[in-house]
Amino acid sequence: MSVTVRVFDPAMCCSTGICGPSVDPALVRFAADLAWLKSQGVSVERYTLSQQPAAFAADAEVKAALEAKGEAALPLVKVEDEVKSSGGFPTRAELASWSGLPAPTPSLFTAAVAELVAIGAAIATNCEPSFKVHYAKARKLGVSREDMLLAVATAQNIKDIKNKVMSDLAERHLRREAVETPAETAATTTTKPNAGCCGPSASASSTSGATPGKKSSCC
Repeated sequence: MSVTVRVFDPAMCCSTGICGPSVDPALVRFAADLAWLKSQGVSVERYTLSQQPAAFAADAEVKAALEAKGEAALPLVKVEDEVKSSGGFPTRAELASWSGLPAPTPSLFTAAVAELVAIGAAIATNCEPSFKVHYAKARKLGVSREDMLLAVATAQNIKDIKNKVMSDLAERHLRREAVETPAETAATTTTKPNAGCCGPSASASSTSGATPGKKSSCC
């Protein structure tokens, strides 16, 4: 029988943690943990107070928690109708234990790694405010200058690939035009005056003895 995990989030624009100018590492990690639960066959339902208030009002325990603590009670996690945590995001190990799953492999996605990812995303999107926010957070977490430089260099390299594709495209077109233009110019300068593609002009025909209206050999 599949276990059902229900998450009641506080009011926010989205539950991914990557919207807005600042990435929330805790939300990003929790979203990844819930995705992992789903991959293990666990049914996951998630509700946001600002978007689905009826779900909060319909659950007696969630409603009571909100009346007692307000939004400080959120996020609230229930497993099979039993409240397991309130006021914070549980770890993957806790979610696994509550769902009857074996202990998961420890995640490499630490708070420091999350800030490095956010710094790279800021570079890739040219977002100065986001870079400043996550640079400051990374410093507080003790992330080294060298690691931050590596994150910046990696993001810049990825961004440069797209830019290089466009510059190469423009260069190919411009080089092709440079090769074609002299040939076109030479063809224009060797054309006889007053002689179109389909024969000489009327004045030229009258002086040369050519039959009026007779087309030249180029046609």
